[in-house]
Amino acid sequence: MGRYLPWLRHEHIGPRREWNLSVEHVGTRDRRSHRRRVVTLRVAHVVGRVSCGHHVACPVGGRCLLMNTGERVFSRPSLGAWVTYGLGTENQNLPGFVAIGPGPIIEGARQYGSSFLPASYQGTFVSNLAQPLRNLSSLQVPRDRQRRELDALARLNGLHREPRADDDRLSARIEAFELAYRMQTEAPEAFDLAGETPATAKLYGLDQPKTEMFGRQCLLARRLVERGVRFVQLYHTTGAFQPWDQHSGLKAGHETNALATDQPIAGLLQDLKSRGLLDETLVIWGGEFGRTPTAEGKDGRDHHPFGFSMWLAGGGVRGGMAHGATDEFGWDAIEHPVHVHDLHATILHLLGLDHERLTYHFAGRDFRLTDVHGHVVREVLA
Repeated sequence: MGRYLPWLRHEHIGPRREWNLSVEHVGTRDRRSHRRRVVTLRVAHVVGRVSCGHHVACPVGGRCLLMNTGERVFSRPSLGAWVTYGLGTENQNLPGFVAIGPGPIIEGARQYGSSFLPASYQGTFVSNLAQPLRNLSSLQVPRDRQRRELDALARLNGLHREPRADDDRLSARIEAFELAYRMQTEAPEAFDLAGETPATAKLYGLDQPKTEMFGRQCLLARRLVERGVRFVQLYHTTGAFQPWDQHSGLKAGHETNALATDQPIAGLLQDLKSRGLLDETLVIWGGEFGRTPTAEGKDGRDHHPFGFSMWLAGGGVRGGMAHGATDEFGWDAIEHPVHVHDLHATILHLLGLDHERLTYHFAGRDFRLTDVHGHVVREVLA
């Protein structure tokens, strides 16, 4: 089964310069596909590039939701929730879906939430990298007593749940208690970076203040996917709210952001490959849109959803190619444009899931990530 790393925003100057990287490991149509993980982040090395165009005019929040959930207005499950719902997780002692971001993200939990899917499929959000999981262990209560207390609590909650069978929130809370108990045995080691070698820390840029924060996110993503976490999503939010949204000071801002992220991303890819994990991990890099090829004000660029690029690397992706192109101005994606629904359909396909058959019945109809849209972009498949 696969793992997934969080989505990151990364925008560059000029046409065709909006990159989004994700890594995913989930089940596929053959045995290798079913072992894939997913990681989402930004890097400077393009393996397979896709030219995207939303052709939808909406605010930043709406586009973030569209890229993460397939819907820009109404509440829908996130990509990570759909993948975890479809494939489950390999490690019952860790969350199946982890989202990591040291700062606030626009639209908050809606980007990694489960909406109408059972609440157990929502992402576990980690914001404090110094103490990723608070209150994980109790120094006062021995584990055997914790087990007896949880069993008693589960019986009481079960009685409370019987007349409320249609509400899955209590079931999700009961499972959260159980997961927290199981996590005491494995999570502390999984989230502890102290055991990594100095060479690995340097590879991710942990020895440099400007790359340390995002380097920690990328290294943590690798540790989680190799321990069976299905989906990991990384948000680069260090320093400000929406730090890549440069309506002014674009050159200086993007240089700062690129410096903070490029080495950690390259380190992640190199580390995954050296450990034999890259061929079974799907890495996706990008954001919700690009920047205009024209200036905004003195030194900025406006939002641009009509032609921008994302790249994918790892399991099942054909490397060393670019799919699609914009017009000569870098304004519209005119050659093999890929809609968000097409991207989602392709990601699910690489994980062994059919986007037309991965459904959930809610409010009188079957919902899916791609709704009634989406085509697999077979040209980017290995």
